[in-house]
Amino acid sequence: MKGFRTMLSDVGLLYAAAIWGATFFMVKNVLHHVTPLGLLGYRFLIAAVIMLILLLLLKRNPFTDWKQGLILGFFLWTIYVPQTIGLKFTTASNSGFITGLFIVFVPLFAFVFMKKLPSPMKLISIALAVSGLFVLTGGLHDANFGDFLTLFAAMGYAIHILIADRFMKNGADPFILNFQQMLVVGLLSIAVGLSSSTSLSCDCRAALGVIVFLAVFPTVSAFIIQLVAQRNTSPVKVAIIFSMEPVFAALFAWTYGNELIVPHRALGGLLIVAAMVLSELPIGQRERGEIHAETAPH
Repeated sequence: MKGFRTMLSDVGLLYAAAIWGATFFMVKNVLHHVTPLGLLGYRFLIAAVIMLILLLLLKRNPFTDWKQGLILGFFLWTIYVPQTIGLKFTTASNSGFITGLFIVFVPLFAFVFMKKLPSPMKLISIALAVSGLFVLTGGLHDANFGDFLTLFAAMGYAIHILIADRFMKNGADPFILNFQQMLVVGLLSIAVGLSSSTSLSCDCRAALGVIVFLAVFPTVSAFIIQLVAQRNTSPVKVAIIFSMEPVFAALFAWTYGNELIVPHRALGGLLIVAAMVLSELPIGQRERGEIHAETAPH
């Protein structure tokens, strides 16, 4: 039964990676009609409203344990905003490669803060995934300020995965937690936009349908699945599966965006897929120095 739950969790995480990768071109296109902070604010507030309705139907109190929601929401916000601003200064390939480095930061931060060392097979899988990411995106070229912002986002991504793991292993309600983090991201984005010279303008006639779609699928559904799945799997494994996101982005760009899949990008994608498959092998999978979330100090 435990193996079946783990398999379902892996499938759910793969769905999240797929929907995030598949909607990359939608986000890129809709930014012609709405500002970045406006998109984040409207998208996540709509998602929060959807989650609130769902919680009321389930007769759950959405306003319990706000501390967890505030923490998780803040780190989710630190993923999206620096990455979005960073794209103004750096290239898409640099952004894709640097963001993908969260797969390195997850085990690094897990070891530093939780004294948890991944198994040798997981470490090999991480190295293979980073190699694939380098080949797929072309690596890093002409580093600049935008790259440092994106690196900050990658660190936030890793911390978000680790904190979500801690909260879920300690019995947090994934629906309540998801509502709270959606609300925090939406309100922070709107607040920063209103308190600065950044515009929140939106051509709603052209953008509203896409914003609602982004709120429902890559936001509500993907993040709730991530939280539920993290009850049954390790944060390192989550990171390895999430490294599939640029592979799905490349596949959908090829299918719907009429972009060419050149040999080196195909090779990079295959290396990432191989890393995910390798991480599933039962050889040497025992993690050393592990502090289980259930017994770890708060």
